[in-house]
Amino acid sequence: MTNPRQLAFIALRDVHKGAYADVALDRVLQKVNLPDHDRRLVTELVYGTVRRQRTLDALIDQIASKKSDQQAPDLRTILHLGLYQLRYQERIPASAAVNTTVQLAKENRFSGLTGFVNGLLRQYIRLVGHKGGDPLQLPENPVERLGVLHSFPDWIVQVWFEQLGFTQTEQLCEWMNQSPTIDLRINPLRTSMEEVEAALQSVGIVVKRVSNLPQALRLTGSSGPIQKLPGFSEGWWTVQDSSAQLVSHLLNPQPGDVVIDACAAPGGKTTHIAELMGDKGKIWGCDRTSSRLRKLQENSQRLNLQSIQICIGDSRNFTQFQNTADSVLLDAPCSGLGTLHRHADARWRQTPESVRELSILQKELLAYTSNYVKGNGVLVYATCTLHPAENEEVISAFLAEFPHWQIESGQSVDLPYSAYSTPQGWFKVWPQRQDMDGFFMVRLRKTNNSE
Repeated sequence: MTNPRQLAFIALRDVHKGAYADVALDRVLQKVNLPDHDRRLVTELVYGTVRRQRTLDALIDQIASKKSDQQAPDLRTILHLGLYQLRYQERIPASAAVNTTVQLAKENRFSGLTGFVNGLLRQYIRLVGHKGGDPLQLPENPVERLGVLHSFPDWIVQVWFEQLGFTQTEQLCEWMNQSPTIDLRINPLRTSMEEVEAALQSVGIVVKRVSNLPQALRLTGSSGPIQKLPGFSEGWWTVQDSSAQLVSHLLNPQPGDVVIDACAAPGGKTTHIAELMGDKGKIWGCDRTSSRLRKLQENSQRLNLQSIQICIGDSRNFTQFQNTADSVLLDAPCSGLGTLHRHADARWRQTPESVRELSILQKELLAYTSNYVKGNGVLVYATCTLHPAENEEVISAFLAEFPHWQIESGQSVDLPYSAYSTPQGWFKVWPQRQDMDGFFMVRLRKTNNSE
């Protein structure tokens, strides 16, 4: 079976039963041999429909006599696919979107409802023509309005709204609904920026450099499977978003240092630290998930790095590291609200309750891992979330409890960080301003007179 819309339907059915979107998509794509343009269509339909779920439900609620949550689950998924194509896929003709969706209904045990499917989609098209734009009715409340229009839960919009106000929050929502770009980090121990640029351009890949980041190269077009790109097997580069690259520069590890990466898997930052140290010194890559640490081992072998040692376990339990590290990186488990464009279903999985639980874990990890730092050493705390409860509040609580630690501004690091710095001394990357994943990071220094 190679019908892209049927494959998308099967993947979405799995997602609605609880599967992660990327896992469900991989599962259907692995079973078939599709041409590239069909693979791209399946991917776009699955991720797009999951992202835009709230908006698509609102349209069903407004056009159909039965609300979306009262529709049979599979029928709701079929309607989502049709409306998604009509609303967001300009390259697909409206007639094709309607006909293929009616066909989907027929092939998936809804033959008796093809008239309803056809009618609902055609009514949407009529309303677009009649109103000259958008038939979607929006609530007055600004947070709900953005939530329905851009398809986010109200609580996430509220968190951003309190920090940014309406206009910037809307820009952030729009940014998070784009398809993500791929950034590479060049391995300077094996190659040069120029060599990688030339190799990629020679196979027709469009790339551009990222300002402020000496190792970052962004792929701006379609790239196909990453493993097939030139330089992958030679260890010339690895995939890592620009924001994540900033973190290791802020840590600023030196050759010969002992560094602990407390939540290391899958190892993007661990291998970056090794590159910045010229692969001289010792880096402990710690994580409690051995399967994800295997990814770190594979990557460090491919990049030909020798200085990384693996340590399996929970970073709250290691006694052997007391006062041993020149620096520690705590890239803490978080809600990922800065990377929602990469994880289509994350906005529906996280809840205010899960954020509360994560903030407790983050505070514990920070308290424990700070003991691993020598006097006058450095700890960098980083997350890829934009929630103050996991960022500013965690750091403020830590500094109140541990007075022998202080924030150190990034001026000691030779990168122009001013675009991300705040008056409090921490760094915050806002995607809609800097065009990279949302990140929070802070560099902390342990004063010498501490135990």
